[in-house]
Amino acid sequence: MTIATETLPRLTAMHKKLDTSPEAFGFLESSTDLMDQPEALRERMNRNGYVFLPGVLDRPEVLAVRQFMANRLAARNLLDPAYPTIECKARPGANVSFLPDLAKDNPLLQQLLYGGRMMAFWELFLGAAVRHYDFTWIRAVAPGRGTPPHMDVVYMGRGTKQLYTAWTPLGDVPLETGGLLVLEQSHRHDRINNGYGSKDVDTFCENKVGPDYTRLGGGGNISDGGWLSKDPFKLRKNLGGRWLTGNYRAGDLLVFSVFTIHTSLDNQSDQIRLSADTRYQLASEPIDERWIGEEPIGHGPEGKKGMIC
Repeated sequence: MTIATETLPRLTAMHKKLDTSPEAFGFLESSTDLMDQPEALRERMNRNGYVFLPGVLDRPEVLAVRQFMANRLAARNLLDPAYPTIECKARPGANVSFLPDLAKDNPLLQQLLYGGRMMAFWELFLGAAVRHYDFTWIRAVAPGRGTPPHMDVVYMGRGTKQLYTAWTPLGDVPLETGGLLVLEQSHRHDRINNGYGSKDVDTFCENKVGPDYTRLGGGGNISDGGWLSKDPFKLRKNLGGRWLTGNYRAGDLLVFSVFTIHTSLDNQSDQIRLSADTRYQLASEPIDERWIGEEPIGHGPEGKKGMIC
């Protein structure tokens, strides 16, 4: 889809101005017309590395989750009390980005992400019994913040590689609020897949010392945070393709491969941007032990693995 660049606001990611020319930037392709065609959905995923489904979730249900979580943000003194809590207007000085504990004791969120329309989609898409990770990633991104480019496989690649991420905006997320960007055709970059994409952020070298070897990922080829880059502008220029995004609304769903490179626009609004990242796979496939159970070990000490480099 060609975009009239003169209608776009100035967009940044990791505080780098993005090239919003039609050759470098675009909107996601909707796949809602394929919702009754699982084979076509899978073909679209294989081709694009993502499937975008505007309005597939129940908007009132999503907004009820947003209100519940906004009340929790307000209780933490993160919101400006002059505005309705559901607007998530950030209190000056709020400096948050990742608040997974907002998912705990949150039955509305659990039903949205692991029941109803969401699970109906995954059962259709995967075509058999589905298992989801028990850990829920909640982003509460304050103004001025964003997420660096990365692939998810480096954080959760110990089970099946046929694993998918669902990004669920918990409220309307126009461009200025810092929604997700996916890099067009990035899941097909064999050099990146076989290099960076083969790493595990929780491994370290047992037989060598020094910062290049003891850092997470081992061998010095991955950053301490697991990021592929901190410059989305240069990354796109080097790899090609376009950064793709949308003016997201509550009820939209974006799903993508764990090999799809993604980042976020910087939040240039005065709101805290709420969204959830969740993962789904066939129940018959092996699963990454870091992200299951009542208290997943995640990237904690129990999840670390030594390796010979």
